[in-house]
Amino acid sequence: MERVLSVSIGEIALKGLNRKYFEDKLISRIKRAMGNLEYNRVYNEQGKLYIEAPEDSFEEIINRLKKVFGLVYISPCIRLEKDMYWIEKASIKVMEEKLLKDPVKTFKVVTNRVDKSFPEKSPEISKKIGAAILRNVEGLSVDVHNPDTYVYIDIKQNCYIYTERIQGYGGLPVGTSGKGLLLLSGGIDSSVAGFLMAKRGVEISGVHFHSYPFTSERAEEKVKNLAKTLSIYTGRIKLYSVNILEIQKELNAKCPEKEMTILSRRFMMRIAEKIAIENNIDVLITGESLGQVASQTVEGLTVTNNAVDKLVIRPLIGFDKVKIINIAKEIETYETSILPYDDCCTLFLPKHPVTKPKIEDIENSEKNIDIDRLVEEAIATMKIHYIE
Repeated sequence: MERVLSVSIGEIALKGLNRKYFEDKLISRIKRAMGNLEYNRVYNEQGKLYIEAPEDSFEEIINRLKKVFGLVYISPCIRLEKDMYWIEKASIKVMEEKLLKDPVKTFKVVTNRVDKSFPEKSPEISKKIGAAILRNVEGLSVDVHNPDTYVYIDIKQNCYIYTERIQGYGGLPVGTSGKGLLLLSGGIDSSVAGFLMAKRGVEISGVHFHSYPFTSERAEEKVKNLAKTLSIYTGRIKLYSVNILEIQKELNAKCPEKEMTILSRRFMMRIAEKIAIENNIDVLITGESLGQVASQTVEGLTVTNNAVDKLVIRPLIGFDKVKIINIAKEIETYETSILPYDDCCTLFLPKHPVTKPKIEDIENSEKNIDIDRLVEEAIATMKIHYIE
């Protein structure tokens, strides 16, 4: 008998001819997450991944793997030969170990016989092992409908027995769904948007807009810390830091005050698109939620989209603030997000922002502005940080 970790891969199993590509990406992400921890190998056996590692590393490995997208369950297992005598012994052992952690009263044995050449069928194995546990472990009874715990037996090339299924995030391995450039502010929403898109397999880079020296260096440091927390889930983030103070000054001097937010947002989108094009990034990602602020009305989002040709993905578009905050707390970005440092969006904030802008009015205002020059100058002075 040996101890290994099994990893259930969820929707990756449905990928057909592309499955190996997704599995290879996931294995790469698993190895990267384990980093300097000791392990022997990661291997695939008939629908699951398995990790050979010292048992005293299991807890830390599991903590890291829970943050790897593409994993549905992680289970510490006993791996053994496909022999009913040893299957019985191992099943009793895992149940005894379960009782040391959790005083359960009822159980059910669930067998998955992937290897159809094994002589015993799944129902027969479950019945025999259930009976053996009842004979050898006191205080237990079988409940096939609502048990306190399960004993899982997977019959494959080897046999794997376990009781725990530690929940992962599921989703797809980062890097399997293209590349996205996240407009990363210091607020609550954008880091949650990046997390959700990474969960769908998008490789995340970030762009942060600031107005230094009108906004402080602490505000930019706050964004770097958000990116650092986000990188636990996404892997390394390339963060572009762009000063748009000169753009905001020119807009303030030459355009209607009520349009400042929309006009600034359109410049951010243009700059983000140019960075994306120059770095082979497929889509732009924002943390906008419909109706949350004045610029996030249907009309405002339509006018914002009109500034670029790239696809803009808004994963939070139908979320309310409570749901966004709950996710932010879960991924541990919330406390950083609420630190009271001003960002560029609060600079030149109009008292009465337009909520239903018309594209013809906005484009008419932009006629007074040398858009290309301002975009080029902002990009020419941007800084790049690598966060992980």
